[in-house]
Amino acid sequence: MIVPQGIEDYAEAHTTPATDLLEELSEETRATLRDPGMLTGNVQGRLLEMLVFASGAKRVLELGTYSGFGALSMAAGLPEDGHIDTCEVDERHAEVARRYIARSPYADRITVHLGPALETVERLEGDFDFVYVDADKSGYPRYYEALVPRLSARGLMALDNMLRHGSVIDESDDSEGARSIRELNDRIASDPRVTAVLLPMRDGITLVRRN
Repeated sequence: MIVPQGIEDYAEAHTTPATDLLEELSEETRATLRDPGMLTGNVQGRLLEMLVFASGAKRVLELGTYSGFGALSMAAGLPEDGHIDTCEVDERHAEVARRYIARSPYADRITVHLGPALETVERLEGDFDFVYVDADKSGYPRYYEALVPRLSARGLMALDNMLRHGSVIDESDDSEGARSIRELNDRIASDPRVTAVLLPMRDGITLVRRN
């Protein structure tokens, strides 16, 4: 998280609360899964819902389901004929997500794909109206290159963790994840194919559209 905790708490207090189902999902995630910091959370979830709703996206792709909070948040912004394909490599994470999706009003609008994300993307045909990337950080450059050409004419891509806990401005951090995100930020900023904005929200979210 980049913003001070007090500001984060204030934003949370002034955001429409999560549904009871999402609160239960959050509790189970924190209690039973590794790395509960990967949980999307309500403020970011509401932002994703708003972006899907405002863009009118009907076809949504998510890379990194985790326990399903992001997918369920985005589903709330979908039109009735919209659909989300979400990719998860961890079977335990996918099991939790599927269980909560089945209990939601959006069970018929979300498909969880188990396996490497790029393999799933290759199997799926057509373009996407909204893409949310929140998977392994070392894979971000490959995901970006694979998905920019797959954005629809008014499509948006949102990439999470693009400030990498501040490591993007710490040149002493030479970890693979920090290097990948740092290099991708530079690539996106100079990519003539797209227009982008990096928002300093939570751990940084970059929004990208094709020119």
